[in-house]
Amino acid sequence: MSVREFVVLGTASQVPTRHRNHNGYLLRWDGEGILFDPGEGTQRQMLRAGVAAHDINRICVTHFHGDHSLGLAGVIQRINLDRVPHPVTAHYPASGQKFFDRLRYATAYRETVQLAEEPVAEDGILARGDAYTLDAVRLSHPVESFGYRVTEPDGRRIRPELLARHGIKGPDVGRIQREGSLGGVTLDEVSEARAGQRFAFVMDTRLCEGVEVLAAGCDMLVIESTFLDEDVQLATDHGHLTAGQAARVARDGGVRHLVLTHFSQRYGDPSEFERQARAAGFEGELTIAADLVRVPVPKRTG
Repeated sequence: MSVREFVVLGTASQVPTRHRNHNGYLLRWDGEGILFDPGEGTQRQMLRAGVAAHDINRICVTHFHGDHSLGLAGVIQRINLDRVPHPVTAHYPASGQKFFDRLRYATAYRETVQLAEEPVAEDGILARGDAYTLDAVRLSHPVESFGYRVTEPDGRRIRPELLARHGIKGPDVGRIQREGSLGGVTLDEVSEARAGQRFAFVMDTRLCEGVEVLAAGCDMLVIESTFLDEDVQLATDHGHLTAGQAARVARDGGVRHLVLTHFSQRYGDPSEFERQARAAGFEGELTIAADLVRVPVPKRTG
């Protein structure tokens, strides 16, 4: 059975707090796992969340600030220690190659796993498979930063009333799905188009075109909201978003489930992020991320 869920490992901005670890997030997408932005302490948080090294197929780093990447050394060594039986691919900004190299070989260890390095230099598709397409879009931050999007291929939804109209039932339902036609009846005549699910991961950035591109049509948008709206100038100066800005992007992009994360330690009450997001007009499902929570990706519509 396919599982699509977002596992939050850490939610702090810049420095960890008593209640929030550095960043770290795992997207389970059917039989694969994508680890985003493993900050310091991610290996420990994985243990607490029930995430194993074997669950990781890809690592996606948005940028090379420490709260988003210092955990790479431990995660990569754990992947090798546990002898993960499948190849693992790492995506990260190409301009940060020297940082990736330092983290990958921070200490001595025995390499037992094939770790493919696929740095990102420009917007575009990074991987394409049966379950999803992964692409990257440039963001706006003091250091080069990319957001990532996971898109399921579009499919078709069978309409029972159309099957009945053409007298198709039992094993023939599966046959027309596999072969595309049956007795002169095409699959298009008994089904309708169904858009694939879309997930986007947007970390450190100020408002820019890339944020809007990534958010458009998402079933789930995970996005930083480092600051509250009253500190919008700080957000802009340091290359970040406020809760209201993130929520307006989600509202305008038709996002179904918004996950806010990456909170500055200056704020003690997370409910204020929710209040400002709602005040900005976002009416969909909303999660204010907390460490170690699991958020199901919304089911496909229809």
